[in-house]
Amino acid sequence: MGEKGNSVHKVIIIGSGPAGLTAALYAARSQLKPLVFEGMSPGGQLLTATEVENYPGFPEGIQGPELMESFKKQAERFGAEITAKIVEKVDFLHRPFTVWSNDRQKYQSHAAIIATGSSYKWLGLESEEKLIGHGVSACATCDGFFFRDKEVIVVGGGDSAMEEALFLARLVSKVTIIHRRDQFRASKIMSDRVLQHPKITVTWNSVVEEILGDPDTTGVTGLRIKNVLSGERENISCSGVFIAIGHKPNTSLFEGILDIDKNGYLVTKPGSTHTSVEGIFACGEVQDNTYRQVIVSAGSGSMAAIDAEHWLESCDLC
Repeated sequence: MGEKGNSVHKVIIIGSGPAGLTAALYAARSQLKPLVFEGMSPGGQLLTATEVENYPGFPEGIQGPELMESFKKQAERFGAEITAKIVEKVDFLHRPFTVWSNDRQKYQSHAAIIATGSSYKWLGLESEEKLIGHGVSACATCDGFFFRDKEVIVVGGGDSAMEEALFLARLVSKVTIIHRRDQFRASKIMSDRVLQHPKITVTWNSVVEEILGDPDTTGVTGLRIKNVLSGERENISCSGVFIAIGHKPNTSLFEGILDIDKNGYLVTKPGSTHTSVEGIFACGEVQDNTYRQVIVSAGSGSMAAIDAEHWLESCDLC
């Protein structure tokens, strides 16, 4: 219920990826009757995952959207209310907390769990968008297995790109890194490991102009790159392209309200999901700059619900 019912929810959850829906499940089973705002990306980044093989309990793997639909149904089974609305504004400075949705409805709660996740940074190419999930990925840990003994490309030059390349080198026959500069931005130790690896080569001073392939038939078959110094173009054959140019946590809604670190992630107190405002909790990739895995996000979602439940029990004004 929103403003019409003039009621205050025990807990509102913003976000519906693995963290948000796990928080909803735990909160619902604790009789907190959570209200979940799905937001712009219901199900989170898993909606673009064609196959998830590293989530326990599914030995044959499971489609990302199917997994998230199961998360949603399980949360709803125990009483979580899930709405497709988007939260556009929040007031966490006054109690009860207030959020406003994209249809201008106002909702209030005693506690809130933020699970808005993070977004992969993409190159912005039309061909890239078409081939996401068909040979284009932003997560080697998630999708590297599908390219065993094949040749792949990693785009980027920071520590994330080095980590992706080194991980992929265990599985594939060859990794080529495409980087727009003549040296990596990554730490020296990570750069040295990559440069010394026998299965990894680097193409310097180059940018990707187009990813080649057909999402309905061949998937990725290669890409066209351009040398930024000479202007020369060439096509490179490959079976997969991993974009590793960073993540952007979805925290713009909370700027100036909650503590955010230099990389844009919400700051939580050590060993908990408590943010800088009492009664506000954060879980998943909106505060995880290290692991960024489905199972880790789900785990932190359960932590947030438990933290919220304990906080509500001790809250005199709730």
